This record gives sequence, C-alpha cells and structure tokens, in this order.
Amino acid sequence: MASSNLAHAQTAKPRPSDLELVALNGMFDEKDGLSVLRHALTGDVSPAPIAMVSSFGADSSVLLHMVAQINPNQEVLFLETGKHFAETLEYIEITKKHLGLTNVRFLEPDTKDVERFDPKGNLWETDPDSCCHIRKTEPLDAALKTYGGWVTGRKRFQTNDRGVLPHFELTTDERIKVNPLAYWDNDDVAAYRKAHDLPAHPLFLKGFLSIGCEPCTSVVKEGEDPRSGRWRGKDKTECGIHFDVSGKIAHPTVEIGQKPMNLFKNGAFVADLWRDLKEDEAVTDLDHVHIPFDVYLENREEIDANPRDLGLILRPGDDVDALGEAAKQFSSIVVEFPAFTDGRGYSYARLLRERYNYEGELRARGDILTDQVAYFLRCGFDALTVQNEATKKALQNDDLGSVNLFMQPIGASQEVPVGTRPFLRRAK
Repeated sequence: MASSNLAHAQTAKPRPSDLELVALNGMFDEKDGLSVLRHALTGDVSPAPIAMVSSFGADSSVLLHMVAQINPNQEVLFLETGKHFAETLEYIEITKKHLGLTNVRFLEPDTKDVERFDPKGNLWETDPDSCCHIRKTEPLDAALKTYGGWVTGRKRFQTNDRGVLPHFELTTDERIKVNPLAYWDNDDVAAYRKAHDLPAHPLFLKGFLSIGCEPCTSVVKEGEDPRSGRWRGKDKTECGIHFDVSGKIAHPTVEIGQKPMNLFKNGAFVADLWRDLKEDEAVTDLDHVHIPFDVYLENREEIDANPRDLGLILRPGDDVDALGEAAKQFSSIVVEFPAFTDGRGYSYARLLRERYNYEGELRARGDILTDQVAYFLRCGFDALTVQNEATKKALQNDDLGSVNLFMQPIGASQEVPVGTRPFLRRAK
C-alpha cells in the first residue's frame, strides 16, 4: 500500500488551491454523501490517495456501507486505543461480515509511549488530551504519512464547533479532510440505516449516541447534543485528531512529546500525572491533584470524603502534627523547599515517615541541588521534582555522593552519629 501511494504522489496533481477547494465543495449536492466519498477515494483530489478512517461508532455503518459499494477491499483504518468498549470490537466483526469489508487495519499506540506516559493506564483521568494524543493522534499521523488526506464521519449537527463543516477542507498540515456526511442530520442517518438494513452498534440502542473509548463515553440525556456524552464534565469536545475549520479543537495542553520530564522516581525521570490545585478551583471531583495544606484545613470534610487519589502540598511553617494520621489518606505529598537554607522540609519528611507511618509517595520540590539528593533520600523522600539542569544530569548519570557522616540517626536503625560515645548510652 505504501509504495503504491508514493508512486501515485509522484504523478498526481498538487493539492487544490483555496479557490479550487471552494469549487470542489460546490460540485456536490449537500446530501450526496456517496458521490463525495466516491470522488475522494477514486479521484485525484490530492497528491496522494485519501485514507478511509472509521471509529466503528454509532453512525459509522452509513459511511462503511458506501465504502463497500465503491470498493469492499478499500483499506479502513481503525484506531485501536486499547480503551474501547468490548461491544465496539464485536461490532467491527459484525460490520465487516455484513458489508463484506476485507481490509480493516487496526492502528495501535506505540507501546513505548504508553509505558512512558501512561504506565497505569489512567492518564485519561488526569490529562485526557494527552491520552488521546498517545492513543489516537500519534498512531493516525504515522499511518497517514503516505496519504494525502482522510475521510471522517463528522456532521454539522453534532456540535457547535462542527457547525461549519464543508465536504472538503484543507487542514493545517496541508492534507485534505473529507466529510461526506457533513450536511446530514440525525433523521438522514436513521433513514439510511433503515433503508439498507444496517446493523446498529449495540450501545447505540442503550442511549450512547456517540461512542468512543469506554472511560470517556457516557449515555446522552434527552435534549443534549449527540456528542455530549463524550468527556462529560471536562473542557474537551474533540479527541485531537481533527483540525476543524472553526479552529476550535482540543489540542493537548502541552504536546506529550514536549512535556518536561522533571519528576525523578524509581531511578528515572518519568511523566508526572499530578497537577497542583488552581487558584479559586473548587475542591469537588478532584483526582490526581495536589492540594495546599491551608486549603485542605478549610475544606477538610469535603476533601476527606473524596475516594479518588489526592495529594497534599506542605510549605515551610505548615503544622505536620495538625495533619497527623490523616496523612495516610493522601497518595502523594509534596514538601516544598523554597530556599536551600531552609531545612524544615527534612523534618517534615521524617515526621511523616517515622511518627505517622506515611507510606505514600513523598516528593521534594524546589531548586534541588545535587548535594541535597542523598539527604532527601535518607529522610524518606522517594520522588524529586527537579528543575536544576546540573542535578538532572547527575541523577541521569547516577553521579551522586552518599552520606557517610551524619549527626542524627534515622528511623529505628542502630546508627551511631559522628561525635557521640555509644558506650556511655544508658540501656533502655
């Protein structure tokens, strides 16, 4: 497939100019999705062939039925994120058999990216944009390298952001995106499915009007737009693979490949799945958020009732003893070191570990210098948020010193501090 696409790219005409794109959109009746799709898959609308991409979601059977009429051997790309409903994977096999499609290709995320950025499989909870970037955008971009564009099932009626979709659009990466059903509404889709006796997605019959990954898809309530069940409760309406002509698209807040890897844990720099509570942010429905100690004290009852993973931020002057045994409910505690000369954070760590038996993640954060690292580890820290480049390099190269001399023992060990005479100690 790749070689034939490259050969096509050498002989096909250049991508349409803006004026040609306007003319191209004027060639077809608004509801003539089949003609639009046929022209996209068999005509020279771009320097390379147009890819057929399908989510095998609630409305996908309409476009796939059209594909089968044009060419049942057409390659159909499906983004297998690893997070789909079991019903979706079953529906793929049902649809393939019903329509006679022979060339459905699964696109999976890079295992190294998943291991690096989503080792626990819960990135969707804290950073859904980056989750989509790893599991959808990156795999699709890689697959589309030999294509001049691709077909989508987007429709104007689905959301306000999609309300200006044309049949053909030029994306920011100079590809042609084709939307054969752009002008179709829900009644058009239902009528087509009925006329051609197309199988419905099992979840569609249960109120899922737009179906994506299982963790980020919910039932659509009466009166809501069809995509309101996607990423419910989050400021997100698209997965990131679409660059709409409206410009309203949920890009990752920070590109996943460009995220600074400042968290050192278990011997390596890893992706930080946590964030700090924003100023004036409500303390309800939080997950993987570090909460300042004073905010916790003001909202203690509500925060204590949250069953999700929460964290705490301790700053110099905060009273660790006022926290006490409640420390155990936090999955992560950040101890701030705003100045090299302020050593109160070391005492906080020892109190948490030794007096209150805290076993969660304990991270030091600040302008951490290389010669501090050994003392952090000695006092019970198991994670460091490091900005200092020299310290980063030392950690990466395992070029750190050890503590051979100390004035205080730690834990229940039998260490003998420098300058003491243990033979004079009284037996307990």
